Amino acid sequence: MGSENKEFDEDRENYITLTDDDGEDISFELLDTIEYKERLFAVLLPFEDQDDEVVILEILPGESPEYDDFVSVDDDALLEEVFAEFQKRYSEQE
Repeated sequence: MGSENKEFDEDRENYITLTDDDGEDISFELLDTIEYKERLFAVLLPFEDQDDEVVILEILPGESPEYDDFVSVDDDALLEEVFAEFQKRYSEQE
């Protein structure tokens, strides 16, 4: 995914719909936000994906205060580090 805009479902603040580069809307459950190495990442679970794989996108400030840009992370090592941080936080909560 490239750059997307967010749109929160007002009834459920942990649900988000992103528009991809092709103009298609994809809905996610926002599982967590992770601040890592002075950057902010969103850990998302796609609604329509049956294999329970999460998507990790970097959150960058958008042009307006109501919207942020969600950007793909191309660095596999960074993705693994952020996912490990998510797993650590998740296991501490249980």
